[in-house]
Amino acid sequence: PTFQFEAIGLERVRTELSVSYVDHNTLQTGFENADDHRYLQSVAARYGVHFSRPGNGICHQVHLERFGIPGKTLLGSDSHTPTAGGLALLAIGSGGLDVAAAMAGEPFHLTMPSIVGVRLLGELTGWATAKDVILELLRRLSVKGGAGKLLEYLGPGVATLSVPERATIANMGAELGATTSIFPSDERTREFLTAQQRAEAWTPLAADSDAAYDQVIEINLAELEPLVACPHSPDNVVPVRELAGRPVD
Repeated sequence: PTFQFEAIGLERVRTELSVSYVDHNTLQTGFENADDHRYLQSVAARYGVHFSRPGNGICHQVHLERFGIPGKTLLGSDSHTPTAGGLALLAIGSGGLDVAAAMAGEPFHLTMPSIVGVRLLGELTGWATAKDVILELLRRLSVKGGAGKLLEYLGPGVATLSVPERATIANMGAELGATTSIFPSDERTREFLTAQQRAEAWTPLAADSDAAYDQVIEINLAELEPLVACPHSPDNVVPVRELAGRPVD
């Protein structure tokens, strides 16, 4: 969105926070990437944008650790921006022009998504991981099953998942085609922010006890086993045990 924002002609961004991350195109085999990085750094300094230089880390993880605040809204020009939903942000990926307009203080418009409650029960066991939660959803719903939907995770199983585990699940909501995914902000959220020396950013957030959903899906974490997505689609999901012994080229 850098070129688009410059074209708007404002002196500074009109947001609480804007961050420019350089975590793609970091290979330094020629001058092209280095020139791009210098340009992005100069634009960030000119317009009041934080600049995360190459090597700082992938934007989604860095934003969780350094900038994410539960209850805030995040708009990013990357399809996996919803990763921040693991920290209870309403995080949506969009196109560069939409992001540039938001940086200029303009509203972001979208069709109201239907709200899907994903109720998590039990606790992961054995070799099952948080990624198996989202793979199970992909197995059930397909890569088109989340289109026009917001996935809100709830239930007693949520408390058994750390923020990085929640972020893993929210990240791959993009593979479902979901508008975004979001978790509550609870004691696990406070633990994460405290570990990042940002305890003051924590605030508790959860759905109302009588919240209504357009659809509710239940997943018993204790029943999950290690899953894998086979070629050539993220929803071609099978248990790992079914592929035991199969050679991989």
